[in-house]
Amino acid sequence: MNLFMALHTQMIAIYQLGGPVVAILIGLSIISLSMILWKLWQFGSLGVGRHREITQAIAYWDTGADTQARAALARSRNRLAECLSRGDGSAQQPRIEAEASVHLSRLEGGFRALDIIAQSSPLLGLFGTVLGMIDAFQALQDAGNSVDPSLLAGGIWVALLTTAAGLAVAMPTSLALTFFDGRVAGERTLAETAIAARFAPMAPTQVAA
Repeated sequence: MNLFMALHTQMIAIYQLGGPVVAILIGLSIISLSMILWKLWQFGSLGVGRHREITQAIAYWDTGADTQARAALARSRNRLAECLSRGDGSAQQPRIEAEASVHLSRLEGGFRALDIIAQSSPLLGLFGTVLGMIDAFQALQDAGNSVDPSLLAGGIWVALLTTAAGLAVAMPTSLALTFFDGRVAGERTLAETAIAARFAPMAPTQVAA
């Protein structure tokens, strides 16, 4: 209870210092952190990045060893292996491609929200800075001839606080999004290669006598 009260008091102090813009940025940071943790858990549970067994299956398909390829897929912890092991004939290729596409779309879930947070946070921070500068210069004008430099300096650093908060939210969100997007790109390349290897295996090179 004491921890909750201390956190509540700290949040009120931050709100009073930075205004509603900082409060919005704090909310966005909580959403961003929650989504990043969720995506890390999702990628781990679906075996994203575990390519060894699927790569082995591709090599087996290229040599015509379909049984060994299926055995390698059965050992894989990557959920993509389930899509690749379905069906027996080439007639199932469109269905397997569709299931792989659904799997990749599932991995991309939440990317748009993270992108919106990464794009909007610096703009919100800049908006808060502009509002803070307006208040600072208005206070300077109201002071008239008795201008106190500390009054202007204090208003400026409070205004710049929102820009710093916006960048603090945007930068880690953007880095996380880039990391996740790269992982999905790797899964997409692997899926395309594996589907091509299964239904159009590369014939072994013949060595001339």
